[in-house]
Amino acid sequence: MINNYPKKNLIPLDYAQVNFRVRIVSIEGGYGIRQRLYEMGLTPGTEIIVISNNGRGPILVSTRGITLAIGRGVARKILVEVNS
Repeated sequence: MINNYPKKNLIPLDYAQVNFRVRIVSIEGGYGIRQRLYEMGLTPGTEIIVISNNGRGPILVSTRGITLAIGRGVARKILVEVNS
């Protein structure tokens, strides 16, 4: 993947590897998708852990004591900063 983002550790969520701890930087979608993710607790600044990302199907993430399944198309709109 060629990283076109200004910070070299900024990637779409669907590229994050399993067991990575990432922080949401921004959501690059329209009002509806941003609102839906905000209601799920996925807001900029939120730290999440990638539980499952096998290259197809939903991505499983854990945050604030819950596990969420996020569709791959939606995950592509969530820009995250990789911590480790």
